[in-house]
Amino acid sequence: MESIGNPGLYLAFFAMVAVMLIVDFIGFKHKEDQPVKIRSAAYWSFAWVSVSILFAGGLWLYLQQTAGIALANQKTMEYFAGYLLEKSLAIDNVFVWLMIFAAFAIPPALQRKVLLYGVLGAIVLRTIFIFIGAWFVQEFSWILYIFGAFLVYTGIKFLKGHEDNPNIEEISLLKWLRKHMRITPHLDGHNFFVRQNGVLWATPLFLVLILVEGSDIIFAVDSIPAIFAVTTDPFIVLTANLMAILGLRAMFFLMAGAAAKMHYLPYGLGIILLFIGFKMLMLDLFHMPIWISLSFIVIVLTITAWLSIRYNKQQQQL
Repeated sequence: MESIGNPGLYLAFFAMVAVMLIVDFIGFKHKEDQPVKIRSAAYWSFAWVSVSILFAGGLWLYLQQTAGIALANQKTMEYFAGYLLEKSLAIDNVFVWLMIFAAFAIPPALQRKVLLYGVLGAIVLRTIFIFIGAWFVQEFSWILYIFGAFLVYTGIKFLKGHEDNPNIEEISLLKWLRKHMRITPHLDGHNFFVRQNGVLWATPLFLVLILVEGSDIIFAVDSIPAIFAVTTDPFIVLTANLMAILGLRAMFFLMAGAAAKMHYLPYGLGIILLFIGFKMLMLDLFHMPIWISLSFIVIVLTITAWLSIRYNKQQQQL
């Protein structure tokens, strides 16, 4: 499988990711038990998006000097298409996290801690899944058709809409954890585990962490096949994925107040997934230029946002 990635590029990228995680951990802090201000979350979200754009600029300059402007333009557009796709799918993950935190009454300070570990776990898991996926695509090219069919199925599920009030207690993973672990009835500060009479107990905060990590695994099953429809270059798939995940904590607190207002987002994501699913299924008949995919994603997300704003205004007038 052709890729622009080399050991030096991978090393430089992972070093940058490590620095960004440190900056996020040190910089994105607030007073205990106080909600994150929307303005602060917006500033941090803007900063992470800006870093992602600067990374694309640096990648373009590197490729322009080493491989020519045509390849630089191609790979940069692939990166942006993948980044927008992963970022928009991550928003849907935010809805699930909101539901989990609300069900367990997790205060803001603990939400930040859980999300930090959640992002770290997501980076490790996504990296593993991406390299496994890249190997499968290289060894069994027909798997792209399975990816395509799965994305069409997932897109149809999005278009049918989500369950309004899902019951957390019905989640199989949670039932299994409650059955096989000793769990305290209440939170114990920032602790994931506590000792009571010499016996180790898990706290509800640990359950929340497991559910957050589990939700990312589920969403990775959707998002990773989707980005392979945009590009099969493992380096582009990895960088677009991880750059979308970085800064996810800030985006969570930014979206928390606006999540209920994104009325048409699931439908927009459904249309996008249907589009890229059919694109995968038509690989042997038609090769779609990357600028078409990028333009389609931007247009659908823009229309989705506009329709959601319009819907909210109409609801306020009722």
